[in-house]
Amino acid sequence: MKKRIFDIIQIGYKGDFPSRFFDIFISIVIILNILAMFLSTFETLSPAEPVFEVIELVTVSVFCIEYILRIWTADLLYPDSGPIRSRIRFLFSYDGIIDLLTILPFYFLTGMIVFRMLRVVRIFRLFKINSQLDSFNVITNVLKERRNQIISSVFIILILMLASSIGMYSVEHAAQPDKFENAFSGIWWSISTLMTVGYGDIYPITVAGKIMAIFTALLGVGVVAIPTGIISAGFVEQYKKSESEASGRKLRDVSSIAELLADSESGFPGRTVGELSGENGFRVFVLIRGDLTVIASDSVTVAEGDILVVEKKGIKKKKGRK
Repeated sequence: MKKRIFDIIQIGYKGDFPSRFFDIFISIVIILNILAMFLSTFETLSPAEPVFEVIELVTVSVFCIEYILRIWTADLLYPDSGPIRSRIRFLFSYDGIIDLLTILPFYFLTGMIVFRMLRVVRIFRLFKINSQLDSFNVITNVLKERRNQIISSVFIILILMLASSIGMYSVEHAAQPDKFENAFSGIWWSISTLMTVGYGDIYPITVAGKIMAIFTALLGVGVVAIPTGIISAGFVEQYKKSESEASGRKLRDVSSIAELLADSESGFPGRTVGELSGENGFRVFVLIRGDLTVIASDSVTVAEGDILVVEKKGIKKKKGRK
């Protein structure tokens, strides 16, 4: 039962209906919770405040149950660690921290001003969708793979921001001592100019300041384009990788493989590849069906007499004949 619960709440097999239903259910609960919090800020909807409180109570209860189950199955998530260490690893992991931050504000003493600020942390519930939807996982993977380039581009932005703020202070301080009091006073101007926002509340009036502002604005266009190009290239690479995996072109080292016959004794016929993978713990590569070789996607249904080419690790012998 513990392994089954782990597969449902942690792994998320697309071909497994309970696992897919859980992902959709949690996403709906998160959206309902955030929507109730958003609508509760409208004074015109104050008569519906009890409804919002009920939604808050129910959804947070679901979060608590999920959080407890994740802690309980953490030893399966980190099999190399012991029972206690694996749970500690989960508590301090990204998912564990986000789960905790979504629950704490509900139980804290919101009547005290200092604890009211924690209610803002509830917005972190939206980040829980990241673990439920593949599209958000793509964004996470891109940012993780390109983090060094992104950090470098941010460092360049910081250098240009400091240089432009110091330069603008040097040429504008005498003309506008109230606007450019010190070098730090030019930070707001440099950020709005480099990011091509240009609010216009602080602007140069000297000729030298205007010339410097022109070059700063031109540099800002290039600076914004640097991280954009890096992230865009990362998305293209990630989608190409996904397409390669879907078409079976990705190579993977497999220590050993085995062949399983889909007959009445095995119970495989009529089941999808995704269901078999989720329940038995092995990966199906292809199905040999007569003279045909079928690529084993999660939605493919196994027929009587099919030969399943699977990864030998994790095979339960009672499920089929080798």
